[in-house]
Amino acid sequence: MDDQLVAGYRARILDLDRAADRAELERLRADPRVQFLDQRDAQLSGLRGLRPPPGPDLLEERPKWAYYPWRRAVVGVLGPRGFRALRLDRNRNNITTREQTRLGELSIGVAGLSVGHVIAHTLAAQGLAGRLWLADFDHLELSNLNRVPATVFDLGVNKAHVAARRIAELDPYLPVDVFDAGLTADTVDAFLDGLDIVVEECDSLDMKALLRIGARARRIPVLMATSDRGIVDVERFDQEPARPILHGLLGDLDIALLPGMSSRDKIPHMLRHLEAEQLSPRAAASLIEIDRSLSTWPQLASDVVLGASALAEAVRRVGLGEELKSGRCRIDVGGALDQLDEPDMAKPGSAAAEYPPPPTATDPIVTAAMRAPSGGNSQPWHIVAEPTQITISIAPQHTSTMDSGFRGSAVALGAALFNVRIAAAAHRMLGPVSLSEDANGSPLRATMRFDGGEDSALAELYEPMLARATNRHHGTSRPLRGETIESLTAAADREGARMHLITDKDQLTSAAAILAAADRIRYLTPQLHREMISELRWPGDPDPDTGIDVHTLELDAGDLALLGVLRRPEVMARLAEWDAGDALGDDMRDRVLTSSALAVVTVTGRGLRDYARGGSAVEAVWIKAQREGLSVQPLSPVFLHAQTTSDLRAMSPAFAGELRQQQSDFVRLAATRPDESIVLILRFTAAPPASVASRRSASRVESPRNRLSGTGPPGSDR
Repeated sequence: MDDQLVAGYRARILDLDRAADRAELERLRADPRVQFLDQRDAQLSGLRGLRPPPGPDLLEERPKWAYYPWRRAVVGVLGPRGFRALRLDRNRNNITTREQTRLGELSIGVAGLSVGHVIAHTLAAQGLAGRLWLADFDHLELSNLNRVPATVFDLGVNKAHVAARRIAELDPYLPVDVFDAGLTADTVDAFLDGLDIVVEECDSLDMKALLRIGARARRIPVLMATSDRGIVDVERFDQEPARPILHGLLGDLDIALLPGMSSRDKIPHMLRHLEAEQLSPRAAASLIEIDRSLSTWPQLASDVVLGASALAEAVRRVGLGEELKSGRCRIDVGGALDQLDEPDMAKPGSAAAEYPPPPTATDPIVTAAMRAPSGGNSQPWHIVAEPTQITISIAPQHTSTMDSGFRGSAVALGAALFNVRIAAAAHRMLGPVSLSEDANGSPLRATMRFDGGEDSALAELYEPMLARATNRHHGTSRPLRGETIESLTAAADREGARMHLITDKDQLTSAAAILAAADRIRYLTPQLHREMISELRWPGDPDPDTGIDVHTLELDAGDLALLGVLRRPEVMARLAEWDAGDALGDDMRDRVLTSSALAVVTVTGRGLRDYARGGSAVEAVWIKAQREGLSVQPLSPVFLHAQTTSDLRAMSPAFAGELRQQQSDFVRLAATRPDESIVLILRFTAAPPASVASRRSASRVESPRNRLSGTGPPGSDR
């Protein structure tokens, strides 16, 4: 191609390592008409600031100079790899780095540079091509400036040159070839050779057909956008080499006859191609007025930009091998605006809808059992209250994936049993307790017979037990008093458990990292994420008596809005695919770092009875801590109740190895013994009271006086 012609639309890259380029730079510097613009230091600073930091291959790459003859300007730019990395960085993660590299290998031809100008520039701006072919014989006129993003300085210049110049000023390294004689039967083969995708925006029906015949022979997909009502047209000749061109809309027309047909003779075929019956009223009326009150087909800049956006997405899908079938659709902005509606005020974050009042139980001992904490407030029990005894059984239908081997349910049952003992002591009904595994279809069942027993130490916990609540305020760190630590330790000991306290700042930092990483895995594992989101209860929820009221999360408006994003499974799937999402653990990390202490409650043994014993100890420590003025939040990392690698694989197949390492690191940090099992982790902090108390479901209770039965959905609130 003629060098002088190329200089009319392509930047010349000058490299200081080449003697000829150094001489050319000296000549240009000596020319007072040539302007030098140098922002290389700012560009290098921007490159250094990327996350993750770029390697030395980018940072040490030699910068260049780009000479634009039509502007009489020389611009300092980063080397080609650093330039591309920085320029396209804001595409991530809508387009990943790996995807960007793959898309940068595409060769794309754009025929017709009125509408095609915006499309070609969008493809270049988004990094969707490694080379562009632009074809148009026409020159820019003033009437084109209603939709072509050029200027009065470009009037009279070939349209393909105008587009190529604008792309060169966007990215001097992107190769652009120009067919400024347009496309003819003699040049279409040269245009198509080597292309991966064709974008057709020609005015001529003849060329539309000819270009598609050539593309089909080479198995090249053809894309087109038409302004009216946002038509997007896709013909996947790469997948369907026998597909009729233009979707067969030209019928049996002999394509060879088109060049000899008059404009009037072509009208029926154009209308069939445009599906005239679906044209907007304005476009259809304008069609009648062409050559009368209108000189040509009307087009708007907004419609052209919309079409460019749609074709950019189509190119991305073709280039990455994603789903895109042949066919036609309409992106009708006007029609969408006709469907405007008020936003749903009952959606997440709104307080417009409120919960119905909670059900109540008249029996104080039943009420005490119901007040126990459970993972996700799932209340995984069935309570049967009889005149002589109360029985609490694990209800398997309320389990979840994290409830490995029903160990979490056993902890909840143990806490409920402790509450029952407190209420029975306060009402002088304390009696013997028995625990049975695999009883009547339940993994674990606890029974307390009513008797006249008393226990003043338990009885004095009655009111504090009813007031016990999860507090998710971030709070502030406050050193624990020695007597408080002694009291909490003794409470765990009395129930046959042990409390390990983490208060050292460095140890809390390590714990924060482990628990944050585990939280990330919970978000990124589809089943765990689905169950976690199913636990949340928004205003107006039809089942507010289980699960976690979003108001108990103590989130501000911004974080509550963010939760609307975090609840979307397709978003989590993307983060998992990219091995990203470290920020998903930030909230957990911040909470642990603002803690006064973490209390790790453990028991000796691995059976469900042992975990139930630990659950009673957890409840005892929690009630005591709240009496001491501490705010308490339970923490249940994914690995908490797993005992084997198989348990971890069952919970999160993709992250089992990471979970095993996190579990090992946390056990080491908490300094637990080999024969101990971690029952639960409690976070202590100084914070204002919880905004809302978690509700309880009466459907988990059956009694002669209050015959309520049934099951609810499974539900990490407690």
